[in-house]
Amino acid sequence: MPPSLGSDSSLVHARGSAPAQAHAAMPLDWLVPDLGSAVGSIMTARSVGSEWSHSPVPYDGFNLGTHVGDDALAVQANRAQLQSYLGMPALWLNQVHGNVVVRATPEMARSSTLLDADGSVTTEPGVICTVMVADCLPVLLAAPEGRGVAALHAGWRGLAVAGSMAGRGILESGVQALSSAAGCEPSDLVAWLGPCIGPTQFEVGAEVLKGFGVDPDLSAGQASPRFTFNRQAEDGLPRWLADLPGLARDRLQALGLQRIHGGLWCTASDASRFFSFRRDRVTGRQAACIWLR
Repeated sequence: MPPSLGSDSSLVHARGSAPAQAHAAMPLDWLVPDLGSAVGSIMTARSVGSEWSHSPVPYDGFNLGTHVGDDALAVQANRAQLQSYLGMPALWLNQVHGNVVVRATPEMARSSTLLDADGSVTTEPGVICTVMVADCLPVLLAAPEGRGVAALHAGWRGLAVAGSMAGRGILESGVQALSSAAGCEPSDLVAWLGPCIGPTQFEVGAEVLKGFGVDPDLSAGQASPRFTFNRQAEDGLPRWLADLPGLARDRLQALGLQRIHGGLWCTASDASRFFSFRRDRVTGRQAACIWLR
């Protein structure tokens, strides 16, 4: 099976197009997934015009992360500008690479309480479910007829169901939370995979393979569906290239989802457009946002 970069770009408007309720000044490099007329969604990018960016180097561009060392007032200004543009408050999370999904409400978004979670779900208009990334995979979910939406932060630890998560990763938690809240089946949901580190850039060690139940001894020197042997590193240990969007696609399909789109953009390969922790180490965060109209 070849590395998955996503098989369908039809659920993304052309660069520069804006959601129906937004004005025309959206930065050209932002992505606007089309998840139905009752749902709004945006994926921000690093590259914006000067009127959008308040952050200094190396966070220059539209950094939305408060935990990366950027000037706090600059991040506050960036977040305020995003929320003003979208016309409602965003629920920001303290993401911990776990499997907790919280219920988002407008009241929670206006609160100063910062929740430890890696996803949020809502059935109410007036609040933006938001996750931040800089190589991890953002996953947006939408239920039919505008009955609910969710935003999930899926790094490899959140995708893998090993360790303390006891067989239940962030996608399992998110799909169950949205299906339950919206009163639908997982097969009714639509998923969109946003920009993340791509399968030609995401070099990993044996611990990642083990996290997904893959035996490194059987994979060394040969291709496996989502892990391709890459090289013997300077420390004498093998390294593989991991297909993060492909791993997420496999997991969502196993959960019953049939409409899975996106996964086309590599953060590490596009320095002008996206923040990437693997590439730069000290850098900002872009955000995936979804809400009900």
